[in-house]
Amino acid sequence: MGVTFSVFDLSVAGLLVICAAAASWALSLGVHRQLLWAAGRLIAQLLLVGLVLRALFASESMLLGLGLVVLMVGAAIYETAARPQQRMAGRFNAVASAAGIGASVMLIVVLAGATLRHDQDVLQPRVLVPIAGIVLGTAMTAASLALNTLLDNLRRERLAIEAQLALGVGRFRALAPVVRGALHNGIIPTLNQMAGAGIITLPGLMSGQVLAGADPVQAAYTQIFLSLLLSVAALISAAGVVGVAILRLTDHRDRLRLDRF
Repeated sequence: MGVTFSVFDLSVAGLLVICAAAASWALSLGVHRQLLWAAGRLIAQLLLVGLVLRALFASESMLLGLGLVVLMVGAAIYETAARPQQRMAGRFNAVASAAGIGASVMLIVVLAGATLRHDQDVLQPRVLVPIAGIVLGTAMTAASLALNTLLDNLRRERLAIEAQLALGVGRFRALAPVVRGALHNGIIPTLNQMAGAGIITLPGLMSGQVLAGADPVQAAYTQIFLSLLLSVAALISAAGVVGVAILRLTDHRDRLRLDRF
């Protein structure tokens, strides 16, 4: 028997948020507006997406499902490109983000489709949209962290990198430490989640399935499957965005092109 929540249950949780905001206001912590705004957005967005998904799943239209995923990918690319404080000229933040996120989503959907081919069609909205949503969250975080770290470190280490390039070191070798640091920062949240799963935390997907009445072992299988795919998605997304950025900010003559920032 799955656990369900009523409007009353949600109202109690909302009241707790209001109490927390009131405490912030009384203690002059300055976070009450942000807390209430975030809670309001959360409620509105999730209720809206719930209604949209209900209609989408009822229609069983693959075309509508793919259209929704395209919109989600576009939103993820925009958010990833907008987050870093540093910018590349010519909207190349968005180009790099599109390369990383697009590659990761396409690969994971293909891998999931190959795994689920004997069970159900991965292009069905009920399967495609949740998988794409989970992958996009991980890919967006990895890409934005990696890109931000890369651009910051390029500016900070500019003199050292240019000195190596002047001595005849190739651009990829000279930039290797910066690239490694960016990739590490990009995938570290995913690695932390994997390391703590089952010991420190119970992952959200597994918790949701258990609350919905699924067998805990089967829920663990599902979580393991998706967690392994997400680790690959994080690495591909981070590597894609870093690779495009490096190609943009250097040239074939092994020069660092900071004029393209």
